[in-house]
Amino acid sequence: MPAPTDTLLPPRYGNVRPIAHGGMGEIFLATDRELGREVAVKVLAERFAKDESLRERFKREALAAARLSGNPNIVTIFDVGEHGGRPIIVMEHLSGGSLAQRVSGRKPCPAAQVLDWLGEAAAALDAAHAAGIVHRDVKPGNLLLDDRGHVKVADFGIASAAGLDSFTQTGTILGTAGYLSPEQARGERATAASDLYALAVVAWELLAGRRPFEAQPATAEALAHVNAPVPSVHGANPDLPAAFDDVFERALAKDPRARYATAADFVGDLRSTLHHSAGDTWIEPAATTRVVARPRTGPSRWWIPVLLVALLAGGALAAFLVSRASDSPAASGVRTVVHTVTGPGETVRETVRTAAATTAAATTTPATTAPATTTPTTTAATTAPSGSSGTQLNAAGFAKMQAGDYGGALPLLEQAVQKLNGSGQVDEAYADYNLAYTRRRLGSCDGVLDLLDRSQAIQGHRSEINKLRAEARHACA
Repeated sequence: MPAPTDTLLPPRYGNVRPIAHGGMGEIFLATDRELGREVAVKVLAERFAKDESLRERFKREALAAARLSGNPNIVTIFDVGEHGGRPIIVMEHLSGGSLAQRVSGRKPCPAAQVLDWLGEAAAALDAAHAAGIVHRDVKPGNLLLDDRGHVKVADFGIASAAGLDSFTQTGTILGTAGYLSPEQARGERATAASDLYALAVVAWELLAGRRPFEAQPATAEALAHVNAPVPSVHGANPDLPAAFDDVFERALAKDPRARYATAADFVGDLRSTLHHSAGDTWIEPAATTRVVARPRTGPSRWWIPVLLVALLAGGALAAFLVSRASDSPAASGVRTVVHTVTGPGETVRETVRTAAATTAAATTTPATTAPATTTPTTTAATTAPSGSSGTQLNAAGFAKMQAGDYGGALPLLEQAVQKLNGSGQVDEAYADYNLAYTRRRLGSCDGVLDLLDRSQAIQGHRSEINKLRAEARHACA
């Protein structure tokens, strides 16, 4: 005799077990007997299924969403149909849970990890909007994680299918009032800008550990989206850059026209703000380009590249300055100029700061993973001034890495990693990477892979980490 749940789905699906229940219906985990795979099956709630026009709309929206299934950041829909008078959607099952579980402890998630998640969700939303599809219910519960921890967006158009994409549909969508855009809370139809607003609310929550307009009852929270000023995410989590507040002011603007044009633009601003606040001068491998930072000067013109080699007492620091003037002056600061350089090997992204810029900001990020073409200089163990912080030690170690003095950088970076361990901040990620890179340049495999894993856990996926990890696995096997 079949289990009661088995009768809810076509005979093709067996071993049916409930995994979630919401306002729209129920979700079951089942085995597709014909293809031998686990699937998730969403069944429309019976009270909605009684309305024939709504059933047709539900299936129509689901079929439209199925067109997006080729996107790697969107949950794949395998089938849309009806059984026992209730529409069903069969989709891939993701074993990693959802981002709702990541914020249930009401603690902030690491900023760099959040940016990775947001970047994947943004790619999905922008692709959907380009295809003319609006999600209408972006929330942590609809941002699912696969077994590798990557985000996939689920339930495109489902809220619209039941006419539940605005706050006026009382009693059903109140559970997600915390993510409603102001226009939805006013009873207006959702647009792509509404999805971007909801994604910004999710971002705020992941970074701060709570929603920006959190209030009880749900009606008060929905109305706060309409009337309340955007709260400071830096105030909610002082470990975040204060400049994040400017990004969220735009992303959570009451007027949809004032928001970011795309989700990728929003996430890009968060990412650049995070790295700028940490003095990010990450050196990235490039095929034929050398990037040099220098002060802005007078009118635009090309100069012949000049090679300047400066030998500093106590450590050899070679700085290659290739000059290109700008067409607009600046009182202070740094700008980036690009010149094509030809020659053997791999050129690198290189930043050189003047006295107008802070030295620490120029030396707190990891070095390039480009393979060594010269023998590293080895010096006696270097000691930092007494009482130096982990960030200062990392900066000093990075300066020696830039000079090719990996022997001198090693003890500084080891001290930096020890002091920064467990802080969860970007500086810790940079120090972990710098130490891993330095050890490999010195021919050591000691803890390299663990250091790279720790760096990635804080700041998310970076191509430099992946490249060094692959090199270390090959050399240290």
